[in-house]
Amino acid sequence: MNDQNSQGAEPGPHEGQLAGQGALDAGEYDEFLRIAQEEGFEADEIEGELAAATSGPLPVLAVVGRPNVGKSTLVNRILGRREAVVEDRPGVTRDRVTYEAEWAGRRFKVVDTGGWEQDVLGIQASVAAQAEFAIETADAVVLVVDATVGVTDTDSAVVKLLRKAGKPVVLCANKVDGPNMEADAAYLWSLGVGEPHPVSALHGRGTGDMLDAVLEALPEAPAQTFGDIVGGPRRIALIGRPNVGKSSLLNKVANEDRVVVDATAGTTRDPVDELVELADKTWRFVDTAGIRRKVHLQGGADYYASLRTAAALEKAEAAVVLIDVTEPISVQDTRIITMAVEAGRALVIAYNKWDTLDEERRYYLEREIEQELVRVRWAPRVNISARTGRHLEKLVPAMETALESWESRVPTGRLNGFLGELVASHPHPVRGGKQPRILFGTQAGTRPPRFVLFASGFLEASYRRFVERRLREEFGFEGTPIQLSVRVREKRSRKK
Repeated sequence: MNDQNSQGAEPGPHEGQLAGQGALDAGEYDEFLRIAQEEGFEADEIEGELAAATSGPLPVLAVVGRPNVGKSTLVNRILGRREAVVEDRPGVTRDRVTYEAEWAGRRFKVVDTGGWEQDVLGIQASVAAQAEFAIETADAVVLVVDATVGVTDTDSAVVKLLRKAGKPVVLCANKVDGPNMEADAAYLWSLGVGEPHPVSALHGRGTGDMLDAVLEALPEAPAQTFGDIVGGPRRIALIGRPNVGKSSLLNKVANEDRVVVDATAGTTRDPVDELVELADKTWRFVDTAGIRRKVHLQGGADYYASLRTAAALEKAEAAVVLIDVTEPISVQDTRIITMAVEAGRALVIAYNKWDTLDEERRYYLEREIEQELVRVRWAPRVNISARTGRHLEKLVPAMETALESWESRVPTGRLNGFLGELVASHPHPVRGGKQPRILFGTQAGTRPPRFVLFASGFLEASYRRFVERRLREEFGFEGTPIQLSVRVREKRSRKK
């Protein structure tokens, strides 16, 4: 059991309730409005801002295309500010990066991806896999094509990928810098994904009409997954690279050979739900196909297995990530952990095959954990052997701790007392002659804990990470990601 409740965080609602989806109870809401009004904010303004910040998951728009067609420039244009790195050479963007945008009063997330290419190896293959995952997890896609070049074989290959995904597509004919170039855009009808929208991402021409089409393609709100499941056993996704022992672990806890276990990586392809009795409680485990590095280079079965793994993670409440301690911690391991964190799931990291370690490997493993997993120090760690069953009993308290943290809440008064002390002792650095300041905040939801902070200016990413670390030091939250949303408003004069 973690100690966060003794420090001020309160347990969330019972597991069967659809709690934490952005609603404060009446007492907490009144307390929050009182604090806001003391800082000079009107109730109706705060209600609108809080509603915007706690409206639940935002629809997701993925911006994709081959390298150097202007995806990051378009993302910056959509955001209205320079966030994505832009250079006049292909391959600058590698990982997918998510931002929050607004158009015509509607908010949505924008995912900037690296350039997609087929039949590539090394880092380019990883970039392409990231782009494919962005497509599969998006609600709609903007396909960016360089109208001055026309349709290439790679553009056509991206279209095939989009058709397979079945997502709504808005076609952006980029680099149309004037009316005399619109004929170039017309040729893009041949791609067969609808009307090409002539755009100059660099100069802003045509982006408004394209964004109108984006809003038509995006749903008002994305479909909920785990939140639709009321009551029943807690859902735990077993995820990890191929052949790290997921099926062996499931078979051991279920006391039967439910899943085929083979030394060949990737034996399991379909998710397999298994109801398991552990520590006098029933748990629903989902064993999934391992997430491979080069998604788009796999055969059809492996490709869809990777997508089903992501789907299982979306439907779960917690993730147990298995890491094979006999091999160095890899980029694949860290990206799988990142997937669980980005999905907002409670997290436990299980280090499998611990019984095989010698002292030398154990020494280097500890150094790898310290270096590679520094961002998830908050995740409970369990050292196990799925083959022998060693220390499997420690999984239950780790999962319970993570889920309890996932559903816990900090009272508004306690939170603002903490924020006041934090700002006084560790103010935000002065930038450009201004010093942004956190004015007040509230925990707007759970599953995972979501905090809305109102500030007088933009808070740098390093300061946000500092605030998160201090929140964890003060209130616990072991085993759960924390989401911070900052609403920037100039501070008003205090009410008399």
